[in-house]
Amino acid sequence: MFTQARNQLNTIRDLLRFAVSRFNQAGLFFGHGSATAYDEAVYLILHTLHLPLDQLDTFLDARLTNDELLQIEHILTRRMIEKKPAAYLMHQAWLGDYSFYVDERVIIPRSFIAELLQVQLEPWIHDPDNIHFALDLCTGSGCLAIMLAHVFEQAEIDATDISSDALDVATKNVLNYHLQKRIHLIESDMFAGLTGKRYDLIISNPPYVNAESMAALPEEYRHEPSSALASGVDGLDATRHILSNAADYLTESGLLIVEIGHNRDDLLAAFPQIPFTWLETSAGDAFVFLLSRDQLVADSGKSRK
Repeated sequence: MFTQARNQLNTIRDLLRFAVSRFNQAGLFFGHGSATAYDEAVYLILHTLHLPLDQLDTFLDARLTNDELLQIEHILTRRMIEKKPAAYLMHQAWLGDYSFYVDERVIIPRSFIAELLQVQLEPWIHDPDNIHFALDLCTGSGCLAIMLAHVFEQAEIDATDISSDALDVATKNVLNYHLQKRIHLIESDMFAGLTGKRYDLIISNPPYVNAESMAALPEEYRHEPSSALASGVDGLDATRHILSNAADYLTESGLLIVEIGHNRDDLLAAFPQIPFTWLETSAGDAFVFLLSRDQLVADSGKSRK
């Protein structure tokens, strides 16, 4: 498909138009950082050429060398044939203003909790300096733990994952941000490796995809570790475990924040007695809930000390 292109496409503008056409023709799915074929083509082309991602207009009419054209041809072909997300092809993903190394050992960072961290979880946390110990449960690439460390500068952060492969990736990102003295990566199946620990804040973006949705995932998502996506028949297995155990790991005034995808209705049906607070995100208030330790203890029907 690129034979004719090599002879007739000369500029980034030319190549961008060509890439968008081919991406649309290939029926690619976009949900790992880019929303459209155009956005993804811009990202792949500029990244491959080592150009600033926010300066497309400056370089649109720049002519490409033969070597540059071949490099872009290679990456665009892989995106179309392998259906591999751009983040894996480039080994880079963005969450807000933060860039992270990623590969297929971890899911590609995407979380509404990141939006909430950017405003220091206001108004639920009045003084960020009062967060001394925080936990990122199911950390994956370590992205939310790193954001926690930047937002709550006085906090020590534990970040857990059941996957040693994921923690290898997280280690790379923690080192890249020079946060190895404040972020402690722990291999743990949920809370199993945290005996005796208490946190002022626990956040989690756990697996939450239900069985029906797992069976219908676009090919791009099948490059991600299924264990980081799937969570039982209704998508709530991990969330149930968190709700049952989180109070034992929170300080007296501690807060729990959990992302649950599109499972709000099922969660409310399963736990009608719990007074969830739903946090507003760019997609609405159906995706992230907040609970205090007191609310979790009240639900358990017993005192936890």
